[in-house]
Amino acid sequence: ELGVRIPRPLGHGPSRFIPEKETVQVGSEDAMMHALFADSFAALGRLDNVTLVMVFHPQYLESFLKTQHYLLQMDGPLPLHYRHYIGIMAAARHQCSYLVNLHVNDFLHVGGDPKWLNGLENAPQKLQNLGELNKMLAHRPWLITKEHIEQLLKTEENSWSLAELIHAVVLLTHYHSLASFTFGCGISPEIDCEGGHTFRPPSVSNYCICDITNGYHSVEEIHASPTGSIPVSSTESVCEVEALMEKMKQLQECRDEEEASQEEMATRFEREKRESMFVCSSEDEESAATRDVSRHFEDTSYGYKDFSRHGMHVPTFRVQDYSWEDHGYSLVNRLYPDVGQLLDEKFHIAYNLTYNTMAMHKDVDTSMLRRAIWNYIHCMFGIRYDDYDYGEINQLLDRSFKVYIKTVVCTPEKTTKRMYDSFWRQFEHSEKVHVNLLLVEARMQAELLYALRAITRYMT
Repeated sequence: ELGVRIPRPLGHGPSRFIPEKETVQVGSEDAMMHALFADSFAALGRLDNVTLVMVFHPQYLESFLKTQHYLLQMDGPLPLHYRHYIGIMAAARHQCSYLVNLHVNDFLHVGGDPKWLNGLENAPQKLQNLGELNKMLAHRPWLITKEHIEQLLKTEENSWSLAELIHAVVLLTHYHSLASFTFGCGISPEIDCEGGHTFRPPSVSNYCICDITNGYHSVEEIHASPTGSIPVSSTESVCEVEALMEKMKQLQECRDEEEASQEEMATRFEREKRESMFVCSSEDEESAATRDVSRHFEDTSYGYKDFSRHGMHVPTFRVQDYSWEDHGYSLVNRLYPDVGQLLDEKFHIAYNLTYNTMAMHKDVDTSMLRRAIWNYIHCMFGIRYDDYDYGEINQLLDRSFKVYIKTVVCTPEKTTKRMYDSFWRQFEHSEKVHVNLLLVEARMQAELLYALRAITRYMT
């Protein structure tokens, strides 16, 4: 009546992939979750949708919030506005407008210069110099060399210190992998963000044409649409779970009986690495970067490419020669105190997290499955564990699951609800969110390993 336009949310709940009634409802959470919500609200000034989905796994969320708070707000080598701007640069690489919008607000809140937001070319040269590293870390980290590090540390008045560079690298990898989580879980924009609301009144069929063109569909329409859930008989998907458990049992028995030779293990790694190139992420649909997000980075055409394509041979990264535990952790902790510890804890929680359940089954040891997922991601990045039999990956991860993993990790902006629905169809949403936590942390660690190895080589 007063002519005030009232926004209403476009989505239903914090995720487009998970029905709202199946997420944790604010107000019905337990004491631990409530404390986490309070921490998140205090740190961010809002209870964001990432938190509302991550809270399926409170132990992980606690570690995640602690790490993110430390990176963005506690004492460290970089000024606060630089930190948020680097977050914008990293999220923009994957066209993640959800994270870009959050950090644009934070950047302005801590006194950042609004002119920088008109495009990377308006930011200080020092930040522009970080563009190349951002690009390679996000899409092809195996190409990073000590020369790239040298360029950043040696460029006279715009040079980075080692401590600043470590802080920047951790921020870049944090936001690349958080973009993977955002797309992998179908996180909806908050009502006050771009794409999170409409001013149009609810129409007869509960959505208007502008919603459809923007990819926001009503609940009824998603269930009816051919690209929504894939209808599958419950017996068929129960069989999937049974078959997976049977394979785990057989693999365990084979392990106990005989161990493959080192040569055979190396061959299986190379085979899996080659095969991972033929897993096309997300039906390979192109997602055009919107001008709004793409202005925060250079070279918009640069994206993920498999490392062995076009006759390029990238040497295998052997964890025996450079690992997070023996090398990366101490380097980070030395140059940016406490961060190595926080990251290490977060990696461990994601990797070891288990409730000993699989779909409807209780008391299941899922360690074999978790390790297969983690090592498959590292394998896609050319990272090899000498003591792992890569033959297990093909046994445990079927093709639709591999497509989902590769898309979320390498080209997250192409993740669709159809892909989320098509893997592990009988599993709980909390289990699928758990998969995304593994993808996020394995990806982050892989990026860090390449960057930290290059920094170590530069230093020595």
